Amino acid sequence: MLPLKDDNKLQTIPVFTIGLIAANCLVFYYQITLPPRLEDQFLFRFGLIPIALTHLHVLAAGTSFPIWLTPLTSMFLHGDLWHLLGNMLYLWIFGNNVEDYLGHFKFLAFYLLSGLAAVALFVTLNPDGRLPLVGASGAIAGILGAYLVAFPRSRVLTLIWILFFIRMVWLPAVFLLGYWIVLQIVMAAATVGSSTDGGVAWSAHVGGFAFGWIIMRLFKKRLAATRHIAVDTADYYGRWH
Repeated sequence: MLPLKDDNKLQTIPVFTIGLIAANCLVFYYQITLPPRLEDQFLFRFGLIPIALTHLHVLAAGTSFPIWLTPLTSMFLHGDLWHLLGNMLYLWIFGNNVEDYLGHFKFLAFYLLSGLAAVALFVTLNPDGRLPLVGASGAIAGILGAYLVAFPRSRVLTLIWILFFIRMVWLPAVFLLGYWIVLQIVMAAATVGSSTDGGVAWSAHVGGFAFGWIIMRLFKKRLAATRHIAVDTADYYGRWH
């Protein structure tokens, strides 16, 4: 199932969603202009290598970039064009609405923290991994978790492709994203103990999604409480003034 667009109307211009997409595309363009050997070095230097974080004395020869920054830099790297395009599609469809809901700067902080949460779970489950973790999918998974809380009744136009069956249908966000996270959990469980997480960072997706879902629930509850207090205050002053 491939999401194409949702039915939410934007109230503001999603400047940080657009900026993140542009940043990822620019980094990827630079990456693919490098010769193959240098491109590999680029990914190993700026991607997140779990063992480099869990065993700081085990570092690749010639590494000069601070290891503690790689959880951030790895979010802007991608393995190939399809990896990039898939992530940016999801970021645009779901990220612009979450930015609209949270506000610009809160959205950026939320995005980066989701990515760090995704990395934390991945490294915890793969402490001896020696291959670089790259991609924005962990941070975007956090956006998906937030979207599920904020817009559960939204509908998403989805391309369904099963062998010769191809159709575009409007699906409830709760169904589409629910299916997505269940798939991530199943695949993460199936690859437990694998140093490469099965070639896809399934556990990072789960970590990012869980963080986004929990934080958005807390934010939504706090926002509802704030609005309730504001309504009560307005009602009080309306009665006595």
